[in-house]
Amino acid sequence: MSIADGIIKDLEERKETLWLNPGREHVAPRFERNGYKFVHMKAAQSRFMRFMPYFASAFPETEARKGIIESDLIPIPGMREWLNGKGANIGGQVFLKDDAHLPIAGSVKARGGIHEVLKIAETLAQRAGMLWPTENYSKIDSDEFREFYSQYTIQVGSTGNLGISIGRTAARLGFRAIVHMSSDAKQWKKDLLRSEGVIVREYAGDYSQAVANGRKESEADPNSFFIDDENSEDLFFGYATAAMRVSVQLVKRSIPVDARHPLFLYLPCGVGGAPGGITYGFKQLFGSNVHCFFAEPVEAPCMLVGMASGQHEKISVQDIGLTGHTVADGLAVGRPSGFVCNMMESLVSGVFTVSDERMLEYQSKISETEGIRLEPSACAGFGGLSEIERTDSLFVKYLEENGLSDLMSDATHIVWATGGGLMP
Repeated sequence: MSIADGIIKDLEERKETLWLNPGREHVAPRFERNGYKFVHMKAAQSRFMRFMPYFASAFPETEARKGIIESDLIPIPGMREWLNGKGANIGGQVFLKDDAHLPIAGSVKARGGIHEVLKIAETLAQRAGMLWPTENYSKIDSDEFREFYSQYTIQVGSTGNLGISIGRTAARLGFRAIVHMSSDAKQWKKDLLRSEGVIVREYAGDYSQAVANGRKESEADPNSFFIDDENSEDLFFGYATAAMRVSVQLVKRSIPVDARHPLFLYLPCGVGGAPGGITYGFKQLFGSNVHCFFAEPVEAPCMLVGMASGQHEKISVQDIGLTGHTVADGLAVGRPSGFVCNMMESLVSGVFTVSDERMLEYQSKISETEGIRLEPSACAGFGGLSEIERTDSLFVKYLEENGLSDLMSDATHIVWATGGGLMP
């Protein structure tokens, strides 16, 4: 039995599993991957900056930061102490990247989803001669622009969070917004979207069915744009901009990231776009000094199945007998993004799975120890943090093979909180 076969067998048996990526390569900052470079991420960041005046005007919750859509990097000593009390052995500094409370979307999906909507809006307005890159974009928050955008439709398939990101932004701009939602999506997310004028289509099937139906409906309308979470580079590079923002937050805390001070990221993963984009962004900035691990539910480890088997998007979790059903609705995806799998082949350090029970326990404890409210999917990353230096964990093999064992007291760990800020 090969290592990959053994991993798949453990997944079939619903065991919490860690897969270490044998294809990971050492990369230097500003590398090129599949024709994509640092400039693609920089272009997305520049677009966000051009739209800052619009956000400050149209979304009051962004006004205090002058239209910047960003979240805090929060020390979580109480959570670290609790994890160590449960048998973990975490050295270095530990933070939560609180994307659960990003403005507008209340999740990590804010960056990617909003970025692609902005690119569509900007392109249409520039083609119509209504907008120039050097203008103050607050002019977009007007009846003239809303009437112009009302000619067009933006559609997306989603388990919830991406739909909120795209639906709220598109509707506020004036687009007709349609979100195709799978059965895993929480009712409060559907209610929120409908309250803001977004059309919600519901399906009895999973995420893939919602995407397929959304794509089909959009293709029938020449004035409709379908945002494809499975294949979109605009989503991907919107997510990647997180690295540029976090690098500034680390500098402000005088935290270095270099050969002596490694950085570890624990990233909840659904179809793969957000954690893949974030990984790409951090690798562009810090190269091999950053180590990125994806976290998935035991019933929906689509990225792990795709990467470990080498089949990428050609295999689903249902193909190995899993249901795809999990309390972590934002991660309830059966088939990974082929685009992201290809991008991550040489970049991601590994993928691990977490049980629903543990995610719910982490959800309770982060609220109890730090007073932070998260949804279950936002807590998946704690499964990696709790194991990283545990002596009986496979993570120890990774540390030893990469010469990191003696550096962990100077390491920085960031658990990425992906959603929950808008929970009622």
